[in-house]
Amino acid sequence: MLKKLSLAVAVASAVMSGAAFAESVDSPVGKFDVGMTATFVTDYVSRGTSLNGGAGTIQGSLDIAHESGLYIGMWGSSMDDMQEKGAGVEIDYYLGYGGNLTEDVSFDVSVATYTYPRTGWEDDVEYLGSLSAYGATVGVKYRTDATEQLYYYVGYDLELPAGFGLSASVGQTKFDDNEEAGDDYVDWSLGVSKTLAGLDLGLTYASNDIDGNDDHFIFSISKSL
Repeated sequence: MLKKLSLAVAVASAVMSGAAFAESVDSPVGKFDVGMTATFVTDYVSRGTSLNGGAGTIQGSLDIAHESGLYIGMWGSSMDDMQEKGAGVEIDYYLGYGGNLTEDVSFDVSVATYTYPRTGWEDDVEYLGSLSAYGATVGVKYRTDATEQLYYYVGYDLELPAGFGLSASVGQTKFDDNEEAGDDYVDWSLGVSKTLAGLDLGLTYASNDIDGNDDHFIFSISKSL
């Protein structure tokens, strides 16, 4: 049984790769793409665990990417976790670099700072790296500040007929040897998506093997601004 849940976060690299940039800006140092997203989700679930008590919430992001592959961004959500630490918000800031190695192979590396105003959660820092090819992604995340943990995962995205998309992922969180940190656990998710009338719609099933954890079905509506 997990004694203490890890600090769950939005996947900064996933937020970045999913951002649809709404505006391009030329500057003396090159072109920048700027995009914002607003998303309603029926629950904030990370690594198979609810962080908003099963309640719906609004999430938002702002991303700025340079034509060189460098990018910065921020992401935010309300949270009311199950550890009775108190309701508040999560605000994440990230800096990264991504690009293509070949026409079909890409990479992404970044560092993210996770902050939790008005909650009992401790701020944390994480280092992320991923490699994608032919719809598949493998990645690793390493955290050493408030907690010491390693997370590695594999995911796959597939385009379906009629404009639908299918995504699946499985990952494992491994803690350090400190018993207070908790036991290692595995999470998984499966989702379908479709764009209708300029809105990105999604339905995702997510869970993990933590004792007593519930299965979660999350519906989302997202709009790029």
